[in-house]
Amino acid sequence: MAIEQQEMMAVLSELECRTNFTLKKVTEYMLPKLKEPFYLYVDGKQAQLVIRPAYEVFKADLAALEGVHAKEQYCHYSEMTRFPKRVQKSVNGIHYGLAFSFDNVDSIKGFIAKLIVINQG
Repeated sequence: MAIEQQEMMAVLSELECRTNFTLKKVTEYMLPKLKEPFYLYVDGKQAQLVIRPAYEVFKADLAALEGVHAKEQYCHYSEMTRFPKRVQKSVNGIHYGLAFSFDNVDSIKGFIAKLIVINQG
């Protein structure tokens, strides 16, 4: 069963991920002690974490973590302003990233820990 928004927000807070803003379906976060943004995106009732498309080279590694599921398609949303744009349907382009869903709290913790390791080189 997928993690819901409130549960994911509680875990991110526990992990000391900083919240910058919430607009409509997205909440922007920063990794603890790092200036690396990611987004909590709610699609219907399913909460997903969205990371920069530059992490595509690590997508398989992240998806291999127990309870972590990578979405096949990019996640597009205009309010993910720290991410690059790509032309999808509009002339101006739209911000996009890689979306992941999670089975449980431990899978979120493992995912964030792996992202921190990747960012620290």
